[in-house]
Amino acid sequence: MAAASHKPLAAITAGDLAAAAPGTDAAALHAALRRALGAGDGDADPAAVWGEICRSLLRPDVPFAVHRMLYYGCFAGLPSPTRPAWTPDPEEAASTNVGRVMEARGRELLGGAYTDPITSFPDLYKFSNENPEAYWKMVFEDMGVEFNVEPFCIWRESRAYPGGEWLPGAELNAAANCLRAKPGRSSEDVAIVWRDEGKDSEPLNFMTLEELRKKVCHVANALDTLDLPKGSAIAIDMPMNVNAVVIYLAIVLAGYVVVSIADSFAAPAILTRLKISEAKAIFTQDYILRDDKELPLYSRVVEAKAPRAIVIPARGSLPIKGLRLNDLSWQDFLGRVNDTKAGNYAAVNQPAYAFTNILFSSGTTGEPKAIPWTHITPLKAAADGWCHMDIRKRDVVAWPTNLGWMMGPWLVYASLLNGASMALYNGSPNSSGFAKFVQDAKVTMLGLVPSIARTWKNTDCTAVFDWSTIRCFSSSGEASSVDDYLWLMGRACYKPVIEYCGGTEIGGGFVTGSLLQPQALSAFSTPAMGCNLFILDSSGNPLPQDSVGIGELALDPILFGSSTTLLNADHQEVYFNGMPEWNGRILRRHGDEFERTCDGYYRAHGRADDTMNLGGIKVSSIEIERICNRVNDAILETAAIGVPPIGGGPEQLTIAVVFKDQSTQVEDLNQLKLAFNTALKKLNPLFKVSSVVVVPSLPRTASNKVMRRVLCKEFTQAAQAKKSKI
Repeated sequence: MAAASHKPLAAITAGDLAAAAPGTDAAALHAALRRALGAGDGDADPAAVWGEICRSLLRPDVPFAVHRMLYYGCFAGLPSPTRPAWTPDPEEAASTNVGRVMEARGRELLGGAYTDPITSFPDLYKFSNENPEAYWKMVFEDMGVEFNVEPFCIWRESRAYPGGEWLPGAELNAAANCLRAKPGRSSEDVAIVWRDEGKDSEPLNFMTLEELRKKVCHVANALDTLDLPKGSAIAIDMPMNVNAVVIYLAIVLAGYVVVSIADSFAAPAILTRLKISEAKAIFTQDYILRDDKELPLYSRVVEAKAPRAIVIPARGSLPIKGLRLNDLSWQDFLGRVNDTKAGNYAAVNQPAYAFTNILFSSGTTGEPKAIPWTHITPLKAAADGWCHMDIRKRDVVAWPTNLGWMMGPWLVYASLLNGASMALYNGSPNSSGFAKFVQDAKVTMLGLVPSIARTWKNTDCTAVFDWSTIRCFSSSGEASSVDDYLWLMGRACYKPVIEYCGGTEIGGGFVTGSLLQPQALSAFSTPAMGCNLFILDSSGNPLPQDSVGIGELALDPILFGSSTTLLNADHQEVYFNGMPEWNGRILRRHGDEFERTCDGYYRAHGRADDTMNLGGIKVSSIEIERICNRVNDAILETAAIGVPPIGGGPEQLTIAVVFKDQSTQVEDLNQLKLAFNTALKKLNPLFKVSSVVVVPSLPRTASNKVMRRVLCKEFTQAAQAKKSKI
């Protein structure tokens, strides 16, 4: 809805408030609004007025309709396309990680240009690109990163890597860095806090850093009893709970390589990833517990013909029956280690570019790309958390995710490498149980995908819980909705949402936000530190930096933590071939379409290719179409389209169907939708078809490629026209 259709604040009456929120004390709300307006002069900055309203009027128990009315009323009639929903306070900005370092070393780093953390933040971003040696040394020092062998330098030119070589000569172990107490922290501080679904009234569970270290060392010792060569790939396919984190860190600590597999995958997808990675063993659970239901997991691993499995019982120490020959129960696996040596392990220190993790990303060919993370990648993830989400020592960080997706390992490193506690809820994040866990664990940084926020808003499951300890939210994985995130901010007394967009092949983000800049909803305020962004014009050439425009996004190849190889594809071809040059370097392809607005924010417009984003999972249209084409013999072909809903939010899957016989009549498209959903469970149970549209033919280019963007535009326009008639 356009800002012009909203009443300005001064025109809002008590009657308007009563109509928006029946049953509330509209007169009192209106009086508070008048006081907030009176706190400033008539020419007050709308963002400042909004800040005053948030502080003095908009408590979490005030109906959201009032929040929404006042937010849009604040900016009604203004030409700016981006309305800031949060503005940094100078005193609070100075206490952030970046603000603290800039106050101490701003003049040393930036010279006479330094003013204060807020004013000089753009200068620090520029400095991070122009002086990577000084910038990254400063970050590593503040984070307390330790190298077994110090690097010769931070970065140098290299023919082997298009973006140069990072940390040449360095040796380290990322997991070992997670298990060391950071400056100002002790080994008795909490490393992980967690709770199981269904035990929401019970006390929280805590694990200190020392307890975590001992458990990781025990598993690392047990891994060595499997007699696998160092560097062997070992898979994890289980929910992200305490055991999963211990196993993940143990594999890296002992010099093996984690293979990340999401616990939602069906057997064929598991098999594909095991084959590509050549995994030699796998950790899994017998079941996944959700709402007192046992969802089989080990049986899927067996169906995928997995290598030797170590199976953890979902219910405590209950014995597991029916294991394959050579598979091990968790108890028997741990029992292979003598108790006297279980609690200590000498970390395997490795070169910076040694693999630590193999993750997977869906490409446009139908086969997932296998992307190795090195010991450098965790430092990128943690540095993003340090700078952009302001994860501090003793913070509590929660982000519902899984080790099968990049945000799982990201959460491990961004919390532990920054001396924070990781908060894990073993259950659905869409529940009041999770909302209570956030309150009880005193979470300070809460990450999520937008679909979770929409569920919370629609079900109101967070209403009675106190989220005032949250200092910021962060969002990744899919497009967000302005209204959903306005509601989310209001749940924590208007703390900002730091949008975060990147990729598995980057190990973090390339565009995001900062607590030192005004934050707008569903927008990004800055490129990530150390990352140069370029928007390509219609001819494929980079627009002048900082200019307004929209087009495919490209990245400066000098990007700390980004991938340098793929296991099953040509890295050069995927990311560099056919890309334009800038300053003598070939730019790195990313594939998203981005816009830079006239007021300096960035907005995402989805994939520039035919990959969709469903529920935070990138998937090829081709993969979905292959399955849907086989659902009914009457179908000639289909096109899978990710259509953004009216008002913004996560893409919804629409299937365009062309029948062999144009006269074919389908009386109930819901039955066809049900058939598609049933078939798609084989690809991923989380994928759901939102709507089915019958079309006479699919639009194609001269080279016979399906123009899915044309269909997306047509479906979006049809939805808008339908809504306008309501």
